[in-house]
Amino acid sequence: MLFRSVFYQAPLYPYFLGSLYAIAGRDLLMVRLVQAAVGSASCVLLGLAAERLFSRRIGLMAGLALGLWAPAIFFDGLLQKSVLDMFFMCLSLWLVARIATGSRHHEPIFLGGALAALALSRENGLLLVVVIGGWLVTVRRTAMAWFVVGLAVVFAPVVARNYALDGRFYLTTSQFGSNFYIGNNPNADGTYASIRFGRGSPEFERLDAKEVAEETVGHALSPAEVSSFWFGKSMDFITSEPATWLGLEARKVLLLFNRAEMIDTEAQESYAESSWPLRLLGGIGHFGLLVPLAAIGLASTWPDRRRLWPVHAVTAAYALSVVLFFVFARYRYPLVPLLLVFAVAGAVALPGLIRTRRWAVLAAAIGVAIFANWPTL
Repeated sequence: MLFRSVFYQAPLYPYFLGSLYAIAGRDLLMVRLVQAAVGSASCVLLGLAAERLFSRRIGLMAGLALGLWAPAIFFDGLLQKSVLDMFFMCLSLWLVARIATGSRHHEPIFLGGALAALALSRENGLLLVVVIGGWLVTVRRTAMAWFVVGLAVVFAPVVARNYALDGRFYLTTSQFGSNFYIGNNPNADGTYASIRFGRGSPEFERLDAKEVAEETVGHALSPAEVSSFWFGKSMDFITSEPATWLGLEARKVLLLFNRAEMIDTEAQESYAESSWPLRLLGGIGHFGLLVPLAAIGLASTWPDRRRLWPVHAVTAAYALSVVLFFVFARYRYPLVPLLLVFAVAGAVALPGLIRTRRWAVLAAAIGVAIFANWPTL
C-alpha cells in the first residue's frame, strides 16, 4: 500500500497511527491515551490563542470549554483523524493569534507547516492556506516567504511520492472531484451519500469512483482524470440547475450550524449510553448553544475587528470549505475552536449586554438560536 498508487484518502492519520504501532505495537489503549494527550494539548493551544486575542480569563474559559466539549471527548477516543484535525486547527489559531497581536518571530514558518499538516488530514483545509497567505502578505514581506517554506517542508514528501507514482502533481490526494460530486449532484441532500448506493465504506470509495467513471467514458482513467470526470459532472449540475444548487447550498449552511450532529460511521449518542461524561455534557456541548453565543461574541468584539479579522476570515473560510462539499459531524468539527473563542467572549459579554439593554444584539442572538436549533430531519 505504501507505494502502490497516489493518495486517495488523507494520509496523515494513517501514518500517525502506523508510527504508534511501530513504537508500541498494536495497542489500542495506548493509541487512545496518546490521542487524549493530543486532545489535551489542543485545549491548551486554544486557551493560549484566546488569551492572546482577548484576555487570560477568556483563554482559561475557552480551553476548559473545549476540554468539556462532548464531541471532543467522543472524537478523541475514536480511531479517526478528527483528533489531528482539532490539534492542527488549534495550533494554527494560536500562531495566527500570535502574529495578529504583534509577534514577529518565526511563527509564519510554523503556521505554514501547521496548515499543511491540517490539509494532509482534512483536505478542505487547503482553503485556509489561501486565506492566511493573503493575510500574511499584508503583515510583512518576509512573512509570506517563511510561510511558503513551512508549507513546502510538509507538502514536499507527499508531492514527490505522488509524482513518482503517477507523473502528475497532487498536492494532497486525488479525491477532490469525487468528493465535490458527492456534495453537488441532483440527488445530493447536503450530507454524505456513496457514489454506489450502500457502499459508503472507505475501502470502496476509490474503487467505485474509478469504475463508474471508466464505465461511463469507456476507457481507463488516471487518478487525475477520474477526479476531473466527477468535477465535470458536478459543474454540469450546477450550471444546468443553478436554483436547485443554491437551495442545496442553503441546506448545507443550515446543517453546518445546526444543533444536530450529522453522524458518519459511529454515533456519539450510542457511546453516551455507556459514558456518563457524554450523557452529561452532550446536553450543552452542541452547536445549538455554541452558535448563538459565538454570534454574541462576534457582535460584542466587532469594534476590535481590524485586529481580529484574520480569525474572522479563517472561520468563514473553513465554514465555506465544508459547505462547498457536504456536512458531517467530523467535517465541521474543526470549526468548533474557531467558534468557541467568540462564544466564550459572548458569554462573558452577555450580562453587560442585558444590563445596558442592547436589545438589537440580543434579538439577533435569539434569531440565530432559532436558526441553529431548527429541526433538520
